[in-house]
Amino acid sequence: MSSAVRALRGATTIDADTPEQIEERIIALLSELMDRNDIHHDDLISVVFTATADIDSAFPAAAARAFGLGDVPLLCAQELDIEGGTPLCLRVLVHLNTERGREELHHIYLEGAQGLRDDLPE
Repeated sequence: MSSAVRALRGATTIDADTPEQIEERIIALLSELMDRNDIHHDDLISVVFTATADIDSAFPAAAARAFGLGDVPLLCAQELDIEGGTPLCLRVLVHLNTERGREELHHIYLEGAQGLRDDLPE
C-alpha cells in the first residue's frame, strides 16, 4: 500500500486545571497514540488540540512541544461549550502520513474521556 494522509483522534481529561496536569495528560495521550499506532516523528504532518472552556491555565500545544513536537505545526482551539459535554476535556486530531488503512488505526481515549467514542474499534 502507498503512503496516505490519515487522521487520528484522541482525548483525555484532567482532574485540575493546572499547567502540570495538562502537560502530564497531553504527553500520556500523545505517547499512547504514537506507540499504539507505531507513529514516528517524521510521519506527523500537524496536530490540532481543543480544550473545553473550563481549561485556561495552559496551551495543550506547550505540552506537545515539551514532548518533542516543536517542529510540527500545532494549533489550539476552544471546544464547543455544549450542555452535558465532558468537562475538563482535552481533544487531539493528529494528521499523519502512513501506509496503514483507516481500519488499522487506533484512536485513543484516556481518563474520563474513555466513553466519548465507544463506537470506534479498539
